[in-house]
Amino acid sequence: MTSFSKTDHATRSKQKLTLANNEIHLWMTKPEELLGNDELLSTYVTLLTSKETAKQQRYKFAEDRHDALITRAFIRDLLSYYADIAPQDWQFEKGEKDKPEIVNCPLPLRFNISHTKNLIICAVTLEDDIGCDVENIGRSNDVLAIAERYFSPKESDELFALPSDQQRNRFFDYWTLKESYIKAWGLGLAIPLKDFSFNISDTECNHKEVFTIKQNISLSFAKHRVDEPQIWRSWLVYPTTAIDEKQEHRIAISLRSKKSGSKNDNQKTDYQLRFFNSLPLLGYQEM
Repeated sequence: MTSFSKTDHATRSKQKLTLANNEIHLWMTKPEELLGNDELLSTYVTLLTSKETAKQQRYKFAEDRHDALITRAFIRDLLSYYADIAPQDWQFEKGEKDKPEIVNCPLPLRFNISHTKNLIICAVTLEDDIGCDVENIGRSNDVLAIAERYFSPKESDELFALPSDQQRNRFFDYWTLKESYIKAWGLGLAIPLKDFSFNISDTECNHKEVFTIKQNISLSFAKHRVDEPQIWRSWLVYPTTAIDEKQEHRIAISLRSKKSGSKNDNQKTDYQLRFFNSLPLLGYQEM
């Protein structure tokens, strides 16, 4: 990630962003880059509500407290690029599905946060339900055993039909997509992971300077699962070496259209993904 100097804040903080109806903005920050910056970290503390601070302080380990502080400062700061509300003045509440929603925004902003070792992300869009997930693909879990337990039969069959050296990567494709879907609903594991299946085509990729994006992804559902595949769009994002030197991370985004009636079909919508690096209160850079 590109470093920011203290002088960047004065200029970058004025660079407001607009968000079109067909845009998804994906924000990223690396909490380890802020280790030791005590002055800035102290400022972050002033942005949080007393409830947020109490929750952040409940983490047992210093690393987890650090990451929790960065996460709250990160979301408050980035939202202020879309509206004239100071980072400390954003208000949140649990929505009807227990998902955090913005209370006091003049725009219909929707967002979702995910974090893993050394990367925090936030997906932002207008009106539609959005979910995102980031995973560290170097973790030592027995991922194939997890697949056997949680994936749909269709996904498991496809996964284990691959050559063994490709199975771990495909596991994280499925896992992040499934997490992004349940996070877009805001219901977590109340939705059984076996009740929906992703189909991933390897024929279509969009190669950006620092990302490869896979977007030819479709959803299907078990007979008892009430949902509509035509209102969902999903993307896989593979950071390249310019942002993710060790190829550590896998990112997925799922979006659920909330338009009414016959318009509630987003399969032909030309969605545009934009990517931003930021360090809270020091500015952002679009990649």
